[in-house]
Amino acid sequence: MSTQDRTWEGPSAPERLNILRNAKSIAIVGASDKPSRASYFVATYLQSSAPYRLYFVNPTATEILGQPVYKSLADLPEQPDIVDVFRKHDDLPSVLEESKAAGAKTLWLQLGSWHEDVARDAEAAGMNVVMDRCVKIEHARFHGGLNLAGFNTGVISSKRQVTA
Repeated sequence: MSTQDRTWEGPSAPERLNILRNAKSIAIVGASDKPSRASYFVATYLQSSAPYRLYFVNPTATEILGQPVYKSLADLPEQPDIVDVFRKHDDLPSVLEESKAAGAKTLWLQLGSWHEDVARDAEAAGMNVVMDRCVKIEHARFHGGLNLAGFNTGVISSKRQVTA
């Protein structure tokens, strides 16, 4: 689906900030133990720079960043406030069903992930929905940390800086 075909409107920046401020726990569905994966990068950032209790969900991994991995959202020791999803498009309806059953408050689909039917179903179930946004980038943006991640160097130039 192209961005021109999108009809669903997600929460505004202040609403996303409120979601992140009110959350205490985040379950990362599709978490990976491979450092080259986006979910690993996000988990590393959240573990070191954010106050959330993190839960990693992956049916095949056993440990990620020194923490146990859960086979499904149903196995978590608490209801997650945010379910951060790193799964392919066709898996999103089943992830939503698991999220609803687990009592999640927010379904957060990562950059590039957009599924309007899932968004409408989640909202109808009383959940918040964020799509096509990264929890790590949003958290860093709201908390002044983008420069720490290399997204904002404070230099506006197409030329590499030369140091003496």
